[in-house]
Amino acid sequence: MEEKFKNLPFRNGVGIILLNNDNKVFVAKRIDNPKNFWQMPQGGVDNNENFLSAAYRELEEETSIKKVELIKEIDGITTYELPEHLLGIIWKGKYKGQKQKWFLMRYLGNNDEINIKTDNPEFLDWKWIDLEMITEVVVGFKLKVYEEIKEKVKKIIN
Repeated sequence: MEEKFKNLPFRNGVGIILLNNDNKVFVAKRIDNPKNFWQMPQGGVDNNENFLSAAYRELEEETSIKKVELIKEIDGITTYELPEHLLGIIWKGKYKGQKQKWFLMRYLGNNDEINIKTDNPEFLDWKWIDLEMITEVVVGFKLKVYEEIKEKVKKIIN
C-alpha cells in the first residue's frame, strides 16, 4: 500500500446476509463492476446512526426490501482493505477499506417486491444462491470477509 494511503481510516459499514425460505442467500451484481462478481447488500453507516438502522436503510435503498426479520447480529467486526487500484478513488479517497458489522435476516416478502431499479441504483441484476456459493462469486478483495461470514452463518442456520 502506498504511504499516502496507509494512515487512512476504515469506513464503518454494515452487511446483510438475506435468506429466503429455502435458506438461499440474496446476491446482486454491481453496476460499477459488471464482471461476474456478486455481493450481498452492504453500505456505509451515517453519522449518529446505529449499525442495525444502517442495515435496514441500506437494504431498502439498494433492493427496496422492507419485509425482513432479524435472525441474528453476527458476532464481531470484519474488515477488508481496498486493492491498490481503487485506493484514493472509492468513497472519495477518504478510506483504505471498510470495517463491517453483519446481520443475518430472513426475507418475508415475495420476489416480485424486490426492486433494484432504485433512485440511485447500485445493482444490475440479483439472484438467490446457496450459502456455499457466496465465496465463489465475490470479488477477490472481499473473499476473506465472505469466508468468515459463511462459516458463522452455517453455525446459525444448521
